Amino acid sequence: MTDMEPEGLRDKLARSSEDAIGRIAQDLLENPLVNGAISRAFEARERAVQAQEAAMGALNIPSAADVERLTRRLRSVSQRLEGIEDGVDRLDQRLEALNRPALSGAEERLAGIEAQLAKLAADVGALTSGLDARPAPVPREQERLEVDKPGKPATKARKPRTKKSASS
Repeated sequence: MTDMEPEGLRDKLARSSEDAIGRIAQDLLENPLVNGAISRAFEARERAVQAQEAAMGALNIPSAADVERLTRRLRSVSQRLEGIEDGVDRLDQRLEALNRPALSGAEERLAGIEAQLAKLAADVGALTSGLDARPAPVPREQERLEVDKPGKPATKARKPRTKKSASS
């Protein structure tokens, strides 16, 4: 039980000292002389702050209040800008999602059309090269040969005629 007594004594002393300090503060605030001195001190402080701001303004130096206002304003603008960036990102994602199926189908169709065009171009190129080609010239040795006509039997080549002498 001796452990309990010092703890209780400590609590009693703390409560009684808090009460005493509270009564003294209350009495001082109720005292018109102290109350007037405190209010005059706050008024003097306020005038000093105003004089300081006026002097800094005359020197074109920002006061702490100016810096604080600017800081709050910058934070506000920064938050708004982040919101705008997030909105733009969401719109960008939605546009990509909407365009993806349309683009993939269009790209496939375009690839098919390009393949057909390439095939057609190759066919047209082959045809034009065939039209431009002329038959090869017949060698001179083959100019006098007779060509078999369909349905007729092949004829034998004639022997060239030689001039007969008058004695025969």
